[in-house]
Order: sequence, then C-alpha cells, then structure tokens
Amino acid sequence: MIAENPCGTMEKKSLDYYMDLPYTFLIRLISDESGSYYYGQVLELDGCQSHGDTFEEVSKNLCEAMKGWLSVKLKHGDYIPETVNDDNYSGKFIVRVPKSLHKRLVIEAQKEGISLNQYLVYKLSH
Repeated sequence: MIAENPCGTMEKKSLDYYMDLPYTFLIRLISDESGSYYYGQVLELDGCQSHGDTFEEVSKNLCEAMKGWLSVKLKHGDYIPETVNDDNYSGKFIVRVPKSLHKRLVIEAQKEGISLNQYLVYKLSH
C-alpha cells in the first residue's frame, strides 16, 4: 500500500507500520443524559474516535477504529500523520491576551492560592 507524505514523494508504508506507531489516545469518562460511558480519540488522526462502557472496551474499540481509519487512508493514498517525538516540545509558549482577561486570571489564581502559571495549566487541561 502507498501513503503520500507531505513532501510529495511516495513511500510504501503498511497498515502494520502505522499501527505500531505510538499514537496518542485520549480517553475520558462522559456522564450525560444518556448515562456514563468512555469516549476516546486518537489525537493525531482527525476523526478517529470510539466509545465503550469500560476503559478496556473503549481502548479495544479505538484500536479497531484506528485500523479502519488507517485502512481507508491507505486505500485512497491519503496523507497519514505520524507521531511526533515529545522532544519537539519545550512545554513553553507565549499567548497574548487582553489586559482585562490577564487581570481576571491573576485574581482567580490568587483566590485558589496558586501561581498564574499553575492556574493556566489547570484551566487548559480541563
């Protein structure tokens, strides 16, 4: 099977090649009007998602969804993103915000008794 890479050259990569890459699974417990269940997605593969009643079930279902997602992309010769090494991220980025938002965030962090940085990490992770 052939997959197109972003540089425009064609490279032969198999389904097994992609299935062995360390893609990032994000799984969370959802509780809504339909009940409680686990929802999962593969972060690097847009639209690759599944659900299940248990963590184990959604993990298994995600692997099946990933296999189907990758198979379709390979069949059509579409681009498939690969995983990125964590060494490419410093954990630091700069964001400019309005002064009023900056002030509000500082006040909220102070109310929690934590630094602005800790508060922003908390807010971004939820």
